Amino acid sequence: MIAICGTVELYLPYAQSLKEKRQITKSINDRIRKRFNLSIAEVDGQELWQRATLGFAAVTNTQRDMDRVIEALRDTLDLHEEEIQVLAFDYSYIG
Repeated sequence: MIAICGTVELYLPYAQSLKEKRQITKSINDRIRKRFNLSIAEVDGQELWQRATLGFAAVTNTQRDMDRVIEALRDTLDLHEEEIQVLAFDYSYIG
């Protein structure tokens, strides 16, 4: 068993309110949850319009599966490249 946890720091240059920001982050979170067995939530920057930090965690059986999860997470973030900029993507393996 291999567990992974990490954070993604996002910049949302076009968000003009907390409501707009939450719509974008909710869309990202929902898409990730739907496609993968991954827990994800906004963990920092809740009061900021144009910044968000998402925390994520997952458990898989093999390193190869974990690498696929990370790649898929990056690909999902790339789908939102018109709305967001990824400032940092940090994670670590446990197990």
